[in-house]
Amino acid sequence: MRIEIVQLENVRSHTESTVPFARGFNCLVGGLGCGKSSILYSIDFALFGDPVGRSFEYLLREGSNHGKVTVQFVQNGKSYKISRGLKRRGKGIGQDFDELKLFEDENLISSVKSDAVAEQIKAITGLDKDLFREIVWVRQERLKELLDVAPRERQKRLDELFGLSDYETAWSNIADYKHEYEGERSAYEKDPDIIGMEKLNNEYNKTVEEFSLIEIELQDAAKKLSIAKKALGEADLKLRKLEEVRNLVEEFKRKEAQTRANLKNIEEASATLDKKIADKRDSIENLKQRATTMEAQIQTHKARLKEIGVSPDQPIEALRQYLAVSFDDQISSMKAEQEATLRGMREDQKRMSSMAAESRCSLCLQPLTEEYKNSLVQGIQEQNGKRQQAVSQLQKEIEDLQQTKRKANDAFSNLQLLIPRAEDLRNRMNDESQSLVDLSRELEERRRLREDMRAQLEAVEAEIRKFDTSELETAKVRKDEASDEFYQVQLDLRTKENRKKDLTRRLDELKERIDQAQQKIERMEKIVRIVEIIGSIRDGYRSIQPKLRTEFVKVLRNFVQQVLDSLVSGEGPLLSVIVDESYTPYVRSESGAEREVSCLSGGERTLLAFAYRLGLGQLIMQSKTGHGLSMLLLDEPTESLGREDGSIDRLAEAISRFKAVEQIIAVTHSEAFAEKAEHVIRLEKEAGVSKVSIGR
Repeated sequence: MRIEIVQLENVRSHTESTVPFARGFNCLVGGLGCGKSSILYSIDFALFGDPVGRSFEYLLREGSNHGKVTVQFVQNGKSYKISRGLKRRGKGIGQDFDELKLFEDENLISSVKSDAVAEQIKAITGLDKDLFREIVWVRQERLKELLDVAPRERQKRLDELFGLSDYETAWSNIADYKHEYEGERSAYEKDPDIIGMEKLNNEYNKTVEEFSLIEIELQDAAKKLSIAKKALGEADLKLRKLEEVRNLVEEFKRKEAQTRANLKNIEEASATLDKKIADKRDSIENLKQRATTMEAQIQTHKARLKEIGVSPDQPIEALRQYLAVSFDDQISSMKAEQEATLRGMREDQKRMSSMAAESRCSLCLQPLTEEYKNSLVQGIQEQNGKRQQAVSQLQKEIEDLQQTKRKANDAFSNLQLLIPRAEDLRNRMNDESQSLVDLSRELEERRRLREDMRAQLEAVEAEIRKFDTSELETAKVRKDEASDEFYQVQLDLRTKENRKKDLTRRLDELKERIDQAQQKIERMEKIVRIVEIIGSIRDGYRSIQPKLRTEFVKVLRNFVQQVLDSLVSGEGPLLSVIVDESYTPYVRSESGAEREVSCLSGGERTLLAFAYRLGLGQLIMQSKTGHGLSMLLLDEPTESLGREDGSIDRLAEAISRFKAVEQIIAVTHSEAFAEKAEHVIRLEKEAGVSKVSIGR
């Protein structure tokens, strides 16, 4: 695995930073608090998503509600990109799973679900969170941690990483199974079925004999039951036939009583219908008389309308509109003509008054002679006299027309009242006539029904006289005797059948207990063999762990020596490494003297710690994933080293020469250490914000 680009958004002092990495030795250099280690923490968060501590307070920028980390890396020639987000929720900080995405090239292969992404990351890189944090990422002041712990603690931790502790756990866990099987074996040895196996077999044989005897008795009882059942069936059949005869007679008697009652009801109903028909005929006759009188009145009023000149045969609504429009229009027209005539008379009267006063024509204003004026006045007076006659004639015609209108309205009002009533009377007559027809039909039907019922009654009485039920009591006695005998035989048969069932159940129980006892015996024999096998397996687990540890120690010593030789590479005295069974390294000098780690110089301890870490990482990665360590993250590896004794320079030089790891990313504040790196990324802090620049 090789990281190419890390992008940070609102992570610690980074508001928006892009950090590129290359193959080989990369060094992040800068002052205290400028955001170097934040990049390593961000890589861990992007790959695995779990906080290093209890929360993400160490990662999200203060005052920001959202943060995001994107890491682009290469594995086996393929390019991958993973991004994760942070979101502030109230007082806490959690992952923003909407931002969780994993791409292979440009294709989205997993998102949203953290477990699914973790599985993909492990499948791609072979790394999980624990392996990454223990081997790949060497955090600040933890480079020499494994060298400084007690041997027993070191052995325990490395056994867990190598998987050797699983053998100890398996040895311990198998003991529980052994105790469980031994307890089960002890319980079987005390089981009463196993102890009393012979007694169970004897009881089973005795029960089989009794079962055979009861089967013979059952066969005899079944024959007796068959004979008794046949006799009971014959007696029951005869009794049922006689009871059917009796039931038939009783049914005829009920039918006779019902027929008589129905006949009486029909006769009473017929009498009631006769009275209803007579009443209905009287009602129809009364309605006819009323309708005749009303029709005469309607014709009288129509004749009046006809005398007035109004057609009475049109519908009521049309007649109403005609009367309202015709008379009112004529009266209005006459009144208008009368008013026009009176207006002309008033105008001529004014002309006469004007000519009398001024002797001048009121129209042309020319002077008039006395003779001509008198002639005009006389003409006007004659004309007004004719007009007065016309006005009087119009007044008389108006009064006559109004009188005629009143007569027409009276006749119309009477017609409007009488016509619906007449229609209602006709409808009632039709309904009553139809009702009379229905009643007559019903009366005729009841008469026919009465005759039919009389005939039925005679037939039923004849049938009743035919039957004789004297043998019924004798058949009942015979049926009771056959029934008692049948039930006695049946009771005896059921008793024997119940005994057979009990014996069958007992045989099944005994057989089941014998089978279970046999199974328990077989199970107990298997458990004895299993306990022996478990003992052998436990002994194997207990013996294999030291052997495997010895092999791991040999390989670890070779890996550490190879890394250490590569780091020193002729620049100093060669250090010969020895690793004991607790994974504790020692250094042997050229004279053969052994020195513990605590007796080494600061530079030697740092080189040994670095080589131990790399060798351990290579071995664990080989055992876990099948390939070596391809990436290493170092956070401030120059702790307790000084420039004066050259230890920083030697460590940096050793790392720069080490090519077994494809990519090393180191965080340091030491410019001397950064000088040896192939790729330098500088970080500075301005106004609380980290700035990234590429040194080389």
